[in-house]
Amino acid sequence: MIRVAIAAAAALMLAAPQASDSGPYLAPDQYPDGMAIVPPPPAMDSAAAALDLKIFRDTRKLEGSPRWRIATDDVTNDPLRRNACAMGLVLDAKRAPVLARLLDRAGTGPVVSTVKAAYQVPRPYLRTEGNICEAKTAHLAGNGDYPSGHTANGWMEALILAEVMPDRATAILARGRAYGESRAICGSHSKSAIEAGYMAGAVVFAALHAAPAFRRDVEAARAEVAALRSTAPRPGGEACAAEAAALAVRPW
Repeated sequence: MIRVAIAAAAALMLAAPQASDSGPYLAPDQYPDGMAIVPPPPAMDSAAAALDLKIFRDTRKLEGSPRWRIATDDVTNDPLRRNACAMGLVLDAKRAPVLARLLDRAGTGPVVSTVKAAYQVPRPYLRTEGNICEAKTAHLAGNGDYPSGHTANGWMEALILAEVMPDRATAILARGRAYGESRAICGSHSKSAIEAGYMAGAVVFAALHAAPAFRRDVEAARAEVAALRSTAPRPGGEACAAEAAALAVRPW
């Protein structure tokens, strides 16, 4: 218990908020150029674009299934709740404020938005008929398919969590991959957009390590999680088994 208390105190000391700790870790000009790194989307008359639409049509049969329900939840859930089974811990911003702040300050927006704006690829449900797991709003339709911002953020968050909890890396990264696949099962994104999202997330994750505050907060989050391992609740075994069974359903 003394060791746990020392670890918790160390985490709080390492991550004591500074005046500059309220915004992103990277300034706008510190993000890599997504247009130079992420490949262009498939041409509309290509085999890859045809495969995108085939996967969309094929996955509509999953509507109402357990995998569809996870995809629906993945539209709005937060990374700590989403990764509870993968981490083996039930954490939130109140219980793990250092880890929550680390994830909150990291984002892929500047990379994803530049590429989206350049290509303006219509989402798959705008190219062929089919229900999706979220509302077909004007905002969603106007925000291009390529690359998937959900996937980019989810993969970046999985990489961060795997760095904080390397002993749980396999489960965390598998859940991060499945989070991207949820966007295809939902129908909001194409396969090509999801794959580009994984790349965008990895690009930002690499760039974040240039920020001293990010590296500091990763170390603080490790100490915080180490202290929480003996006190935080565990996710339910039955619920995690059901999640694993549902996530075994893949979109391609």
